[in-house]
Amino acid sequence: MEKQLTIKVLEETLGVCRLNKGAQVPDWAEGNFLTITRTPDELSIVCCQKNIPEDVKCERGWRYFKIDEVLDFSLVGILSLLSGTLASQGISIFAISTYDTDYILVKEEELDRAVQVLRLEGHCVFTNGK
Repeated sequence: MEKQLTIKVLEETLGVCRLNKGAQVPDWAEGNFLTITRTPDELSIVCCQKNIPEDVKCERGWRYFKIDEVLDFSLVGILSLLSGTLASQGISIFAISTYDTDYILVKEEELDRAVQVLRLEGHCVFTNGK
């Protein structure tokens, strides 16, 4: 393996929502983790699941990992490394990148298995302070 990463599992359960392209960002779009992306086709919001109204088109039940280190823009293949490892075990992901780091979302029912797979690859994965 090229790089051992420090990964932290965060507690919040997220929802990935799709609104119409012209929709305003709703008041319920909040939480410790919030990402809003507008394209010519849609408005996507990822936020705390408990805030999302039931009538919103949403894929619920996502947990997320934070690559717990600042990733320089010159680094190549971090997401590929992690997504490939998880994909080899049949674990689907939803990836989000920010200026400083990457986040990987997995379905809640796959969380424990994803943690095990990443640890077996040599990554330091912390859950609930462990």
